[in-house]
Parts: sequence; structure tokens; C-alpha cells
Amino acid sequence: MKDIKDISSIEDIRMLVDTFYEKIRQDDLLGEVFNRVIQDRWGEHLEKMYRFWQTVLLKEHTYYGSPFPPHAQLPVEAAHFDRWKQLFFETVDEYFVGEKATEAKWRAGKMAEMFQMKISYYQNTQTKPLM
Repeated sequence: MKDIKDISSIEDIRMLVDTFYEKIRQDDLLGEVFNRVIQDRWGEHLEKMYRFWQTVLLKEHTYYGSPFPPHAQLPVEAAHFDRWKQLFFETVDEYFVGEKATEAKWRAGKMAEMFQMKISYYQNTQTKPLM
């Protein structure tokens, strides 16, 4: 049986991110999109995700940058975001419980909502975001 606790360290962040993105890579809907864009740069992507979640959840400021621009031109729609959230929430719930786990799911949901809105806007208006 897994030892379920709250997210409290960089090791917890790494386990969450690694497990989540392993599911993404194997997923019928999301795997192709992520693998095509990231290609052989998975190590780089995972490191960036560790820093992002470490900054957001642990308040240890290691991420610098803007999360949206790399996603602006992705060929995704509502179903992709729904599946992304489903896999993220499932992964959090598999390994963690507590205030930070709840916050991780809330923040992921809000981020997916914002990204979906912005991507849809750019797709529908045939415009490109300012970078």
C-alpha cells in the first residue's frame, strides 16, 4: 500500500511530475501531441515542470518564465484539456492528500481553463500571441 501524504518536498514534486507525464506519454489522446512537440527533449521539459511546481506549491522560487507562450500554437481543444486534468487529478489523488495536494489540483484546473480559453481565442481569431 502506498504511503499517502501531502506534497511537501522537491522529491514529491518529481514523483508527481514523472508519474503524470508518463501517463501523458502513453495516453491515446495526449501522447501524440506531447511527443510530437517535445520529441527528444523530455528531460528538459520535466526539469522545467519540477521548477514550475516547486515554485507554485512549495514557494521555493526556481521557475522563471511564462508558462503560456510555448503552448499557444498547440493543436488542442476542450477534450485535450479535460483529459489532461483527469490524468493530473488522478495522479495527485494516487499519491497525495492534504492542503498542497488540493492546491495542486485547483491550480492545474485554473491553468488548464486559462490555457484553453487563450488557445481557443488564437485559433478562432487566426492571430498569434505577443511573445
